[in-house]
Order: sequence, then structure tokens, then C-alpha cells
Amino acid sequence: MILGLEEIKAIIPHREPFLLIDEITLMEPGKRVTAIKRIREDDFWFKGHFPGQPVVPGVLMLEMLAQAGATAMLSLPENKGKIGFFGGVKEAKFRRMVVPGDDLVLEVEIIKIKGPVGIGKGIASVNGEKAVSAEISFVLK
Repeated sequence: MILGLEEIKAIIPHREPFLLIDEITLMEPGKRVTAIKRIREDDFWFKGHFPGQPVVPGVLMLEMLAQAGATAMLSLPENKGKIGFFGGVKEAKFRRMVVPGDDLVLEVEIIKIKGPVGIGKGIASVNGEKAVSAEISFVLK
């Protein structure tokens, strides 16, 4: 299942400039998702992070993983119209700089759900090289 921007916007409430995923290449609602964020020179954060050496902020890569995971959870019919809020981040590791021209592949597996609370295991990579990994917890409201 491939979803473009309009289909993603029908699932999650994020909008430009804070919609941070471009495409979904695989989706198993409530279970796992693979998405892509194409890193462009004109992305808003590069104006100040860092002039002359643009690098995607780590916290925004965590947000990209969270948005990808949110599409998996909010695509379930019983969650339509809800919002996924961060509950926590555990064991975040940043292993590689991500720069303009990179395609960041975002993979999130939902590993636990209890009521409106869940946990996702996320990995973001470029050309098969791990850039970020983290366990992300969320609350659906």
C-alpha cells in the first residue's frame, strides 16, 4: 500500500510546515508502517541548524518516527479523528547525520497497546544505514 501526502493528511492531523513524512510505502494498520521523508535543502529547520553545515535535528527525526507510527494507529477505524500525543521516548540513539538530499526511511512497529496507550519501536535509516532508533510511547485522544 502506497500513500501520498493527501492520503496521509486524511489520517493524521499534521499539516505543513510540520507534516514531516512524504510517503508511506508499507502499512499494516495498528501493527507497522514504513514511510519516507525526503530531506530537502529548503526544509525550514536548515535556516538555523546549522548555517554552512545543514543537519536534521535529532528531535525532528523522533517526530518523523512518531508521525509515521501515528499513521499506523490512526488508520484503524476505531481511531479515526483522534490525535496521537507523545507519552515518552526511551533509548533514543543517534548514529548518523542526516543531510539535504537524503531519503530518510522511517520504520515503526507497534509493540504494545493497552487502551489508548501504546508503544512503538522505531528505526530511521538512510541507504540501509541506521540514523536513529528509539522506543516511542503515545496516547490517543
